[in-house]
Amino acid sequence: MASASSFASRNYKFNVFSSFHGPDVRKTLLSHMREQFKRNGITMFDDQEIVRSQEIAPSLTNGIRESRISIVILSKKYASSSWCLDELVEILECKRAMGQIVMTIFYGVDPSDVRKQSGEFGISFNETCANKPDEERQKWSKALREVGNIAGEDFQKWDNEVNMIKKITRDVSDKLNATSSRDFDGMVGLESHLRKMEDLLDFDYDGVKMVGISGPAGIGKTTIARALHSRFSHKFQLTCFTENLRGSYHSSGLDDYGLQLHLQEQLLSKVLNQDGTRVCHLGVLPQRSSSLRVLIILDDVNSLKQLEALAGDTSWFGFGSRIIVTTEDQELLQQHGIDNIYHVSFPSRQEGLEILCRYAFKQCSPKEGFEELAIRITELCCKLPLGLRVVGSSLRGKREDEWIDVMSRLENILDQDIEKVLKVGYESLEDNEQTLFLYIAIFFKYNDGDLVKAMLAGIDLDVKYGLKILERKSLIEISARGEIRMHRLLQQVGKRAIRRQKLRNRQILVDANDICDVLLNNTVTSKVVGISFDTSAINEVFISKGAFKRMPNLRFLKVINSKYDVCERMDIPEEIELPQRLRFLHWKAYPIKCLPPTFNTECLVKLDLRHSQLEKLWEGTQPLKNLKQMDLSYSYYLKELPDLSNATNLEALKLNVCKSLVELPSSISNLGKLKDLWLVSCTNLEVVPTNYTFSSLNPIHIEISRTNMTTFGMSVPAANEVPPT
Repeated sequence: MASASSFASRNYKFNVFSSFHGPDVRKTLLSHMREQFKRNGITMFDDQEIVRSQEIAPSLTNGIRESRISIVILSKKYASSSWCLDELVEILECKRAMGQIVMTIFYGVDPSDVRKQSGEFGISFNETCANKPDEERQKWSKALREVGNIAGEDFQKWDNEVNMIKKITRDVSDKLNATSSRDFDGMVGLESHLRKMEDLLDFDYDGVKMVGISGPAGIGKTTIARALHSRFSHKFQLTCFTENLRGSYHSSGLDDYGLQLHLQEQLLSKVLNQDGTRVCHLGVLPQRSSSLRVLIILDDVNSLKQLEALAGDTSWFGFGSRIIVTTEDQELLQQHGIDNIYHVSFPSRQEGLEILCRYAFKQCSPKEGFEELAIRITELCCKLPLGLRVVGSSLRGKREDEWIDVMSRLENILDQDIEKVLKVGYESLEDNEQTLFLYIAIFFKYNDGDLVKAMLAGIDLDVKYGLKILERKSLIEISARGEIRMHRLLQQVGKRAIRRQKLRNRQILVDANDICDVLLNNTVTSKVVGISFDTSAINEVFISKGAFKRMPNLRFLKVINSKYDVCERMDIPEEIELPQRLRFLHWKAYPIKCLPPTFNTECLVKLDLRHSQLEKLWEGTQPLKNLKQMDLSYSYYLKELPDLSNATNLEALKLNVCKSLVELPSSISNLGKLKDLWLVSCTNLEVVPTNYTFSSLNPIHIEISRTNMTTFGMSVPAANEVPPT
């Protein structure tokens, strides 16, 4: 059989191609193989119905190339067919050129006889080679030596033919699953990383193993972890990839114990695919996972508390489980007792050059005339894969003099601080793309592209074109679901770019001390469009009533606490006047019982007030035509929702763990664009609209507790998902 690599850019017509000498192999063997493959959804293609001629037929060549796996059935008479030998040469060529998988069955023949062309196998081979050119004989002999060295199944060692075929089918199925993804095609050096990680993970070991991946930011730790998840997830009952633990799992106001509970809730929700899973004590995670064979990847861990909460001990997980932890801090792994650590080293000089060239020229080596420039820029990027990718993308299509200019700038800013290398990608952008880059870096990472376009409407930016440029230059990634992603180092580039601006010229404020001064003393101009305020480094925050009056153009306001044990006090007057043109309000742990009566909702696109002290949002009916997303999760004191009849474009409403919420307004039932409604653990929710029929043509996704359903007497359409809590 021959197969084409899963990394090729084609859709495969065949899963498996078979190569064998018909008269010498029992028909029952082939029949059983074909039947077993069919039962497992695997298509088998062989050459037995093709009319044989002097040369290998084009249809047969296509059959080989359009398959994923080759199984060569080597019998004593296999080499008596020049047709089979030509097939074998083509199979091995596809293996080298396309990475196809080759498997072997030794059917009554010793592998050494195949390698050496000795014994009865050698006699057949010599007869076939009679009167053939020596060049052809050497080509066939080389192919037989290579295939004879591929470990395979020895038919004579099996008492039961069917059992052997079942094992082969399982092996083929595993290999097809393992190579089904092409997401990481072309990534230089990745296969070497994966082989080393596979040795550390030792999947043949039935116990539980924790393995670490360490290295500097931008070296490729997350990419390796994602590739491992893609390639080996089929081996486990349940899997989950928890990304960016550094910035995603801090919760304002929680003590150590509360943080650990919160982390475990997040992990269990992902592992079990049940959003809103509740954890009432720290023994829940071990109880739920100790009988499961799981693959869990904890990405970008930067605290021992995170590891203690999420993977405290190997006994927490079922036999055969694997826990993979990526971090920049190797000592953290050692403190947790993780001794199996793979440190990701920088690529070799040649690999670094190839990475740069793949993004700059879309080929593995420099174009003529750019050789020395490419080598020098690779050195200036310190071979950091992320830096090579970003700088390479920024150079695509550029002239030689533009390369020299970039090289000169890299030489001037390089001071062992690798982050500064990434600034080159940002500086290569036009004003439109630079501004968009800053908005994404500060406010819109992990947001849907359409939502970002809506929030930036009215600002003098070409968002659609700008997103294409940023993606092309590898400054952002846009997932298949349309989600915008940006590397953490590139976010730092954005923050540094803002801090280099003079305060009076800044459109975005990110420095906590500057923001404190602005909000207390009203010392800002009308240029400010966005504020991202991380209060974690501030003990007390005071905001005056008129803090936002001199910021009429403020559209994006983000107040968060990236740590959970600081900023103990925030003083906000109840009559505070929020900006009138806000499109994005994200205020974690909003400290007042109600939004101010002057709050203008007309421009609002996204409202995120998780963990708030709110008891209600506002009085009466507000203009909400632009509102697309509202998240009030974990607002324990929220008693009621306002009339949402004007929120005609609302797509997502999240109310998880709003424990004081008693009823939903009748206006919810008529929201024609609502796609997601989350009501998990709303333990006191009793009243829902009696005419709970949504006018949306698309199925609505409702997440709700079974207990709540019983309380409501609620009937959920079959198209909706209602997993148990």
